[in-house]
Amino acid sequence: MFVPKLYRTPDPSWALALMRGHPLAMLVGNGADGPLVTHLPVIPDETTLAAGTGETGLVGTTLLGHLNRANPHWKALAAEDPVTLVFHGPHGYVSPTVYQTSPAAPTWNFTALHVHGTVELITGLDATLWVVRETVRILERDFGTGWDPTTSLSYFEQIGPGVGAFRIRVTAAEAMFKLSQEKAPEVRSRVARSFNADPSGLRRELAETMIRWS
Repeated sequence: MFVPKLYRTPDPSWALALMRGHPLAMLVGNGADGPLVTHLPVIPDETTLAAGTGETGLVGTTLLGHLNRANPHWKALAAEDPVTLVFHGPHGYVSPTVYQTSPAAPTWNFTALHVHGTVELITGLDATLWVVRETVRILERDFGTGWDPTTSLSYFEQIGPGVGAFRIRVTAAEAMFKLSQEKAPEVRSRVARSFNADPSGLRRELAETMIRWS
């Protein structure tokens, strides 16, 4: 992903926050007949976060995910395959009317994270179920209502053979926060207020991100 200097993450914590706040990623890899793309939740292996380096703080960390073994994408994955994960954060259209200046051009403000790495396929039911349980733990913590999966563990064991779990060892990552940084402060403030007044929660989150950047 091409990231102009103006739009680079101001701090490694921003990239991790984007991933945690929007964990539904696109897994992109190569198949025999062309690119393969699968949407799936991906979480960081929290035991590896302290080792992260680079502008995003993610290089050297490990991410965890799982998908249906019936998915052709799973069947195409092999150990050490290079893959990319794409995470989309809040985004929204900016109309020139918000700028209150002329000439002007419309644009789209957005936040995104691309993570590159190599695949390690996880084998064995116990190891696979650990990834599933860890995914549940983190997503319940961040988005759920504290659901306790204890009574469903036997169900997990039933569906486990159909789950393909994997690790991705992160080798590179780029984050882009395009938030009208090229505009004057008063114009950026108008754009943020416009997003904040929008009924869409995604655009209000974008406004919060713009204000945080300021």
